[in-house]
Amino acid sequence: MLRTVITGSGSYIPEELIENKDFLKNSFYTPEGKQFENSTSDIIEKFHAITGIQERRYASKEILNSDMAAEAGSKAILSAGIDKEYIDHIIVAHNFGDVSSNEPIPDMVPSLASRVKHKLGIKNPYCIAYDVIFGCPGWIQGVIQADLLIKTGNAKSILVIGSETLSRVADPFDRDSMIYSDGAGATLIQAIESEDEIGLIKHTCMSHTNEEVHFLMMGQGYYEESKNDNYMKMNGRMIYNYALSNVPPALKKCLDLSGLDISDISKVLIHQANAKMDEAIIQRLFKLYGQSEYPEEVLPMSIDKLGNNSVATVPMLYDLIKNQLLSGHLFQSRDVLLFASVGAGMNINAFTYRHP
Repeated sequence: MLRTVITGSGSYIPEELIENKDFLKNSFYTPEGKQFENSTSDIIEKFHAITGIQERRYASKEILNSDMAAEAGSKAILSAGIDKEYIDHIIVAHNFGDVSSNEPIPDMVPSLASRVKHKLGIKNPYCIAYDVIFGCPGWIQGVIQADLLIKTGNAKSILVIGSETLSRVADPFDRDSMIYSDGAGATLIQAIESEDEIGLIKHTCMSHTNEEVHFLMMGQGYYEESKNDNYMKMNGRMIYNYALSNVPPALKKCLDLSGLDISDISKVLIHQANAKMDEAIIQRLFKLYGQSEYPEEVLPMSIDKLGNNSVATVPMLYDLIKNQLLSGHLFQSRDVLLFASVGAGMNINAFTYRHP
C-alpha cells in the first residue's frame, strides 16, 4: 500500500538573537494610540509569564523569506538523499511573501515556491511550485495536500516548506510584536510502498470565517507617527478563547478518524504562539478522554527560545526533535505523532502520523 512518509527535514534558524530585555528600549501603545501607563519592564515581565517566550530569532537584513525557505529545503533534500530533479511539487507555506527589512510591504509575485525552485537550481519543468496561504496552519495544510497528491497517484516526492519573517510585519509600538520571530522548516514527503501503517494516517481541517475572520488581520500602527497600514494585528483574547473552544474537539476528531486513543500519542507537535494556550489546549484534549493530566513529555516546546514564527514552527520543531536537538525529546520507531495548528482565517488543522 502507498504511504505518505517524511523522509527528510531541514531548518533555518536565523542567527540574530533577540532577548526580552532588548525590548526595554521600546514604548508600547494601545490600539487607541495611548501609551501604556505601566512600565515597559512590567509589560515584558507579564508577557513572559503568559507566553513563555524568553528570546526569539530575527533574519539578518540581507536575508529574505525565500532565502530561508530555500536553505531549509536544501537541507531537507540532503537529509532525504534524493536527487532534487525528481521532486514533483514544491509547496511553500507563508503569509507575507518576501518582506524587505526596510518596510513591511509583502512581495508575493512571483510565488515564493517559484523563487525557492529557482534558488535550489531545479531545472525540471514538471516540478510544480506553488504557495499555500492558510495562516499559521499553512505547513500542515501543505502536508495534507502532499498526502492527497500521493494517495491519488499524482506525485511521488514533494518538498513542503513553512517559512516566515513575522518580525518584519510587526508594529514595534504594539506589545504583541514581542511574540513574533523568523525562521523556516522543510520536509521532503515521499510515497513509500509498505504494508505497515506508517506515515500520515488521517487529517482534519476546520475553517471559521464569520466574526472569527478578523481575529488576525492587517492594520495600522498604534503610534500616531507610525500609521502604516501593513502591520499584522491580532485580538489575543478572542484567539485564546477560540482556540480553547475549537482546537481540542478538532484534535479528538482527528484521533477518532484514525482509530486512535489519546494514550496512543507519543508527541503532540502543535503550533506555538503562546505556551499557556498550548498547555490549556492539550489539557482540554486529555480531559475529553477522561484524563485530568497529560504527560509532560507529550508536549515538546520550542517557543521559549524561538518565539512564534508562524508556518515554520511545526516543521522546525519536527526537525529539532528528529536531530535530537531539543533536550528531553526524541522520536522512536512506531511512535504516533499528532501534528496540529490554529491560526489566521481562522483555520484549524491536524494530522496523525506513525513514525517509520
